[in-house]
Amino acid sequence: MKSIRIKDTTREERIRIVAQSLQVCGQTCEFCNGCDNLGGGIVDNYYQPYIDGEKEIAELNAAYRSNLVR
Repeated sequence: MKSIRIKDTTREERIRIVAQSLQVCGQTCEFCNGCDNLGGGIVDNYYQPYIDGEKEIAELNAAYRSNLVR
């Protein structure tokens, strides 16, 4: 498996990585409750800093999980 780190991917690859990861169920994310999004709209916006090369996807996932634990 190829690395998904920012330094090893292009912006286009990161867009594809996010899209493929979020659509594991085969549906679009818009208005979905599947990821505990509670109908909050498009969750891929949460991963925009990864797509833009600002934060690693692991950092964003860790921050999301820490907010759920509270």
